[in-house]
Amino acid sequence: MHLSVIIPTRNRPDLIGNAVASVLANTYPAFDLLVVDQSDDDRTGEVVRGLMAGHRYLRYVHTSTPGLSRAYNLGACATRGEVLAFTDDDCVAATDWLETIAAAFGTEPDADMLYGQVLLPAALAGSAGEVPTLPIVRPRRLSRRDGFQIYGMGANFALRRRLFDRLGGFDEVLGGGGPLRSSQDFDFQYRAYLAGATVLLRPEVRVDHYGLRSREQWPATLRAYGVGDGAFYFKHVRCGDLFALGLLARRLGYLAVREALNGLRRKPSLAAYLRAYLEGMGASLRYRIDRRRRVYLAQPHAS
Repeated sequence: MHLSVIIPTRNRPDLIGNAVASVLANTYPAFDLLVVDQSDDDRTGEVVRGLMAGHRYLRYVHTSTPGLSRAYNLGACATRGEVLAFTDDDCVAATDWLETIAAAFGTEPDADMLYGQVLLPAALAGSAGEVPTLPIVRPRRLSRRDGFQIYGMGANFALRRRLFDRLGGFDEVLGGGGPLRSSQDFDFQYRAYLAGATVLLRPEVRVDHYGLRSREQWPATLRAYGVGDGAFYFKHVRCGDLFALGLLARRLGYLAVREALNGLRRKPSLAAYLRAYLEGMGASLRYRIDRRRRVYLAQPHAS
């Protein structure tokens, strides 16, 4: 099973080297790695090209058009692996990362998508600020038969190319750098569910996340998450999807309850995230939808 790894990056020359080196250090024998760079200068390119000399399966492409979903789509179209594996430029993959991905798909031939754990590295334990992580306690299957929920993190996921081809790629209006900020992988996961695919949650597939956000940076990150989440769910609601409406209602109910409990326990408020969530639902209305593919059309409605 050949795996193609795609790492999107933008203006992080200080982090990309460690991310690339960690993938190159993997023990799995059949993979290639493509870095899709959307940086404003050539510093990231210099770092990656410096690593290319000793690794013939490492490639680099620069594009001036920003957007995480665009990077995913470009990377998928520029590679040929049977499985596409994605991680972020601020992550360090375990040396068995690719091996565990291949093993999971090998033992679950009906599964088409996979999320692994995103862990807090020991070096950042106790640091001031926030590091987004994703714990996975036990292996699970998410599907129409097994039960479904939206769960995952774009810093560590993989999918079979046949699913990418079947769904027609990621929604380029969603995702970091795009108009609607985030949730591109949640949207892809839900479209996979609609297509009858099975999603795996596998704790043995691990990356460490060095994406520390300071207290000053965290509100902007939280707002981007909220806008993308609201826009993702509401897109499918606008398509008349009652199951998506139920997921949206449960999500809002959960957030409301959690906000009330946070008030009682004097924990940080979720009000900013909730406002951004509603903002994302409103922003959704600016875009038409290709209802067959369930993706936003790139041009917003005329004012």
